[in-house]
Amino acid sequence: SASDGYVGLPSPGELHDEFRINKSQTQPDNKQHITTNGLTDSGTVVVDKTHIEKRKPRTLRVGPSGEYAVPSRAAAVAIAGDTIEIDAAGKYTGDEVIWKQNNLHIKGVNGRPKISATDNIGNGKALWVIQGNDTTIENVEFTGAKVSDHNGAGIRHEGVNLTIRHCYFHHNENGVLTGKKENNNVLIEHTEFAHNGAGDGKTHNIYIGMINSFTLRFSNSHHAYIGHNVKSRARENRILFNRIMDETDGQASYQLDFPNGGETYLVGNTIQQGENAENWAIIAFGLEGLKYEKNNLFLVNNTIVNDRSSGQYINNKNGTNLVLINNIFAGKGKVPDYDLLDVFNLVKEKPEFVDRKKLDYRLSKDSEAIDKGAELKEFEGEKVAVDYEYLHNSKSRPRKQNGPIDFGAFERLP
Repeated sequence: SASDGYVGLPSPGELHDEFRINKSQTQPDNKQHITTNGLTDSGTVVVDKTHIEKRKPRTLRVGPSGEYAVPSRAAAVAIAGDTIEIDAAGKYTGDEVIWKQNNLHIKGVNGRPKISATDNIGNGKALWVIQGNDTTIENVEFTGAKVSDHNGAGIRHEGVNLTIRHCYFHHNENGVLTGKKENNNVLIEHTEFAHNGAGDGKTHNIYIGMINSFTLRFSNSHHAYIGHNVKSRARENRILFNRIMDETDGQASYQLDFPNGGETYLVGNTIQQGENAENWAIIAFGLEGLKYEKNNLFLVNNTIVNDRSSGQYINNKNGTNLVLINNIFAGKGKVPDYDLLDVFNLVKEKPEFVDRKKLDYRLSKDSEAIDKGAELKEFEGEKVAVDYEYLHNSKSRPRKQNGPIDFGAFERLP
């Protein structure tokens, strides 16, 4: 998904050569026959290199009608470049997997298969540990991940370059957790995260470590349990056209936390803090120290709603380059001092939404936000395009502009 201009994920690396021995051949020097267990008559392993064949990637099928009953059995025989299809009809409770191969495409078929745990995970990390590079995971549900140190995850990423799409992570200690790899790029799209967190404030719906880039788009992250709905230490962050919310009864801490700063774009998101939120701030930036050369926070065409009695929309570290364009800040709370804030954004306790109580933040026909937006230009040499809107649940649609762009995440159309 690197062709649409939102994030430049490196092209998948070349497939590693995988080989198998043609055991029907004899060794030319000694003429000893290779037996079915790969040994000669004298018990010595003999490989006739003239008959080694390159094995091509294939599709491995998991489930009641597949060759493998559970994903871990497919993982044991997979080679680089394989596609693993997991049938939703199967039962995969307690099946932990470490995926070591590169260039794997793992996807659910015939519905969304459920990967679950009922006890502490034996590997001490996650339902799925991804150690290979250039992995794509589609249409899989992950739930129940917990470990003895309370840092378990649906997916723990230890490789380089991961794409997740159309998945569902819920009731894990962490939804997705990555380590620290400077050349790693993570893309998550069309995916839902809900009720992840161990309740200690250190576990989150999404927790991205110090990597090169993180892109989250067209996704729904809500009801993180005490932790954050999105937390990322990446050097570059692109949070595009998502729904990130407590809803009426959630109690997340920050909705979004970028503790080490970086080059960060929030575009077209609906962000809401509920009245039971654990923290007064909605977005945190650089509060654990700015670690990068560039520490820019761009908020463009977001709708940000605070349902607490007061608080801060953005709590950012001194030294941050802050840009606020075409946003709606709804509710009580402090917006950072910003030149021409009221010209470029709508700051109002009760903006005219279709139905705020039902969390419908589309603009009503009398909204002050209609046709008030500024023309968007390049920021730090990068063009920001507001060309989509989030569509519930974890979908998207093109944003059809009628005249000047409206403030906020949604365009009001006749």
